[in-house]
Amino acid sequence: MNKFQLRKKISKIRSKFARKKITVNSESIIKLIEQKSPNKRVGLYYPFGDELSTLELMDRLTKKNFIISLPIINNKFEMSFYSWNPNEPLSINRFGILEPLKGKKIIPSTLIIPMLAFDSNLNRLGYGGGFYDRFIKKIEKQTICIKIGLALSCQKINKVPVDKHDRKMDFIITEKRIYK
Repeated sequence: MNKFQLRKKISKIRSKFARKKITVNSESIIKLIEQKSPNKRVGLYYPFGDELSTLELMDRLTKKNFIISLPIINNKFEMSFYSWNPNEPLSINRFGILEPLKGKKIIPSTLIIPMLAFDSNLNRLGYGGGFYDRFIKKIEKQTICIKIGLALSCQKINKVPVDKHDRKMDFIITEKRIYK
């Protein structure tokens, strides 16, 4: 099955499970960040569609004095992260995704990344735009960045088709376990 077919298939499966409001334990994510991250700068995503919610995680990280940031996609289709806290307004970008109003640009030391599918080798199948892969490639030249993918266990497949530009995760957290 190619990436396009996998995206379609896994989207349907994830959609069924998303209606059950299954979540990933925020405390286990925070514990992992505290153990592995060199500082308190965390890049997250604002949940869209059937993606696992990061809202509780954002609130908890804010209360623990982490610097949280969300991505903005510019006109050149490049992604950068900007500081944000849950009390600040968001705007809707051209993809229908909420993003912060431009604030302070942040280089996260930890990224919390959405995905459509993953495998036990920590490969991630995203939405096909390559935004996270390009961003990871760019920042890994500048700093250490811990990459944590969030998914439901139903999104695990035997093997994600991998291209040379695809970036592996360091960890993938589901409602059932942490892959590392």
